[in-house]
Amino acid sequence: MQPIPSTLAPFFQEYDIAKLNPQTDSCTIIERILQFGNRVELRWLFKTYPQEQIAQWVKKFGKAKLPQPHLAFWQIILDINE
Repeated sequence: MQPIPSTLAPFFQEYDIAKLNPQTDSCTIIERILQFGNRVELRWLFKTYPQEQIAQWVKKFGKAKLPQPHLAFWQIILDINE
């Protein structure tokens, strides 16, 4: 997997971004990029993780982790009817 884009460093201030592992830290990475990522960073996210994995994260954690209107936006984009 590719390393996390350095442009995301401000959104991981409490972490050493170089030590974040895209496989083991996927929940945190998905959360931050869905909430704060720009188009380039979102492209990286969807290249790194299957859309189904991202959709499952939104279904499981979205209500607790994503503020509105972010949650509603990703539910529409990922075709999540809840």
